[in-house]
Parts: sequence; C-alpha cells; structure tokens
Amino acid sequence: MVKKISLLLMFISAVSLFGQERKVQDWANFNRYKEENAKLGKPVSGENRVVFMGNSITDAWVSERPEFFAGKPYIDRGISGQTSPQMLVRFRADVINLKAAVVLILAGINDIAGNTGPSTLEMIVDNIVSMAQLAKANGVKPVLCSVLPAYDFPWNPGSMPAEKIVSLNKMIKDYADRNGIIYVDYYSPMVDSRKGLKKEYSEDGVHPNVKGYQVMEPLAEAAIAKTLLQK
Repeated sequence: MVKKISLLLMFISAVSLFGQERKVQDWANFNRYKEENAKLGKPVSGENRVVFMGNSITDAWVSERPEFFAGKPYIDRGISGQTSPQMLVRFRADVINLKAAVVLILAGINDIAGNTGPSTLEMIVDNIVSMAQLAKANGVKPVLCSVLPAYDFPWNPGSMPAEKIVSLNKMIKDYADRNGIIYVDYYSPMVDSRKGLKKEYSEDGVHPNVKGYQVMEPLAEAAIAKTLLQK
C-alpha cells in the first residue's frame, strides 16, 4: 500500500512539473521583444516603418552595425537560432502589430540545419509564403531575401547545406517574381567557389561580419526603396 501511494505521489509530482514546464515554454520566443514592442507605439505621421524579420543573421545586424539602423525607421526583430515556423508564429506580434510599412523576411538557414526538426525545402517556402501573405493581407509590403551561402554549419557539421541553399533561393525568387514581390539577392555577391560564404565576410562561414553586413545593407536599402514605390 505504501509503495502504491509513493508511486502515485511520484506520478502527481511528474505531472505537476510537466504542467509547469508547459506553462513557461515560449517556443516562438514572444517574450524577446514583448516589452520593446509595447514601448514602440504606433508610427508617427509619414513614418515608413521597416521591420527586419529573421534569425541570428538579422539579430546580430543591429549590434554589429548600429549605424545602419541609427536615425532610420528600421526595427530589428531577428532571434538567434529561429526557424521559419517560429517566425511565422510571432509574425503578427513582431511585424503586423507594429504597423510596419515594409518587412524584410530572411529565413530558412536554420530550417536546413534542422534546428527545430527535419524540414523540407517546400515546408520552408510554405512558411515564407505564409508570412508574405499575412503581410499583404494587413497592409505590410513584404520583401523576400535570399538565404546567405554556407558550405557547412559549425554546430552541425556534415549537413552539406550548400546545394539546398541554392535550391531554396531559387524557389523563393520564383515565388517573389510570380507575385510581384521584391527579392533581395544577398547570395550572389557573398558566395565563394565552394558555394560557401566568402571568408572576408564571415568568421564562422555562416554569420556575416561587419564587412558582410556592409555588402548586404545597400541591397536591403535598394529593395526597401523599390518596395515603398509599389502600389
């Protein structure tokens, strides 16, 4: 009898802990920008707010190149390690609710790396398309960005992402072209002979350094300007 009671108490304790864990879990990381979003408020009259939605490549942009964001209505909403389904889940909170005029969507590299489990290229594109459609439906003009080249992942070696990135970028560009969406090609000026990221633009072969961001910035700004002119 004592043994049965002990086992029952252990089961109740385990269920309780599981429930607590589920309560605190924030899979899409809504809390990352919750306070900043609340403080931001609505755009002022004439402000064309631009949100950069992405993963660590976007996340680090504002810290590596703060001068690019200074004095501009640019808002960085990148979260390190995130995959396209996580971005899709938080898209309303971190883009639509901020009343952005334009959103640059840079997603897919962590999906290929398997950060949140196996993912096909079609699944990645589906999530990117869903973000673009959500943006349009809420008066936000989307810009779709190519995934940066990567020969391998330091945290998951042997993944052989290079050819997958080429195929994914083609799929993203094809969708953008068919739907009148501006596509930003970061890939072409940053790729090396192995279809990896040029050494001068990265320390780890995946994330841009300052020189890498300096290549990306005029391309992003040209895309923003073109997108704002679209009717």
